[in-house]
This record gives sequence, structure tokens and C-alpha cells, in this order.
Amino acid sequence: MRRALLFAVALLALPAVHAADLKPFSASYTADWKQLPMSGTAERSLKETGSGVWTLTFKASMMIAGLSEVSTLTVDKDMLLPKTYNFERSGLGKAKKVDLDFDWSSKMITGTDRGDPVKLPLNRGILDKSTYQLALQHDVAAGKKSMSYQVVDGDEVDTYDFRVLGTETVETKAGKVEATKVERVRDPTQSKRVTVLWFAKDWDYLLVRLQQVETDGKEYNIMLLDGTVDGKAVKGS
Repeated sequence: MRRALLFAVALLALPAVHAADLKPFSASYTADWKQLPMSGTAERSLKETGSGVWTLTFKASMMIAGLSEVSTLTVDKDMLLPKTYNFERSGLGKAKKVDLDFDWSSKMITGTDRGDPVKLPLNRGILDKSTYQLALQHDVAAGKKSMSYQVVDGDEVDTYDFRVLGTETVETKAGKVEATKVERVRDPTQSKRVTVLWFAKDWDYLLVRLQQVETDGKEYNIMLLDGTVDGKAVKGS
């Protein structure tokens, strides 16, 4: 379940994102874990906080767990540049806290992960576990069919791969929306975990659904309740 909540932070090639293409959004979701007789809520938002700095926030809560993830970033020469990354999880197994600083002048990533020091070289194209999801959202909007991201994961940089599966209609509380379906690509000999995401085609490819199936068959879902994109309320048919 910890991994499922992490992917909901939810919730995702080097990102080519024009600053003018970034639009503020906010969305709320239901969060359901099929093996538990309870539901939770999740919220995700992007807003400009001044001087070209954007803040991407995700928060999720269930009766037994809470999770918060905040990234700050800028855009330079069509590339996303993370500035800070802060993650905190409580009430679900072991608590976890991650704080990272991306110093583009010294080209270094420094911080801590679960109390352990992190020090890595910083190159253009490296993203944190939150900003890569924004890059994925915009790469899908740009029509890409396969995507690959270099993501700071613990004390190393890992590669996250995705592919577009097609288009589906997703029925949400905001109505039916046409969405592009995207799958995380994993080596089946290394992991049988399945992660699928749906992005609303008419709403700047806002995340409207996420499904995570663990190796033991346990399933976690988030589904859009309501949202706004660039000040306009999301409405389906």
C-alpha cells in the first residue's frame, strides 16, 4: 500500500515543456484501497508562486495514513528544472521523510532520504518524483507515445518508462471524459506491479484516474471528483 500511495502522488526522454504551456490546476479525488472498508481523499494542484516559480502539491489522507508531497520548479529553455522536493508519509508502516535541494549553480542535488544523506550530480533532465509526473502529463499532451524520465530515487537516479495504450472514456463525478490511457513500463522479470494512468484530453491532460495493482493482487485507485484547469471547472458529458 505504501508503494500505491507513492504512485498516486500521485501521484509520473527529457521533457520539452514551454513555460507558456504550464497552466495552473487543482483537482480532488477519491482514494480507494479495495482490501480496506474505507475510502480516502487526495488533492493535487499546480500554481505559480511568483518570479517564474511553480509549486506542485499532492496530499492524500485515509483513516490510517497521510501523505504530503511538494515540489517547486522553474522552466528554462523549454525544460523543467526542479528546485526543491519535500515528501512526508505518516501512519502507514514506517514513517518516511525526504528533503532534496536542486542547486543548479553547483550542479548538485543534496538533502536527506529517511535520514540518510543524499548527494548526487545534477544534470538537465533529472527530475524528482513529483515533477516527472508533470513532464509526463505534458508529453502525453504533445502526442508522444513512449516516454522515459531520469528520476531521483533514494541515493541514485532511476529510469521511469511509460507508453500510451490508447483512448478511453472515463466516468467521473465531473461527468464522462475522453482520456489518454498510459502505462508504466516495467521489466516483468523484475516486477509484476501494474500502474495505469488516465489523462483528460480536453482538460490540458489533467490526471483523472490512476490504478495500481500490486504483485499480490491488491488494488488501489484514485478517481477524479472535481477540478479546475486555468480557472475553468472540469465538466464532462
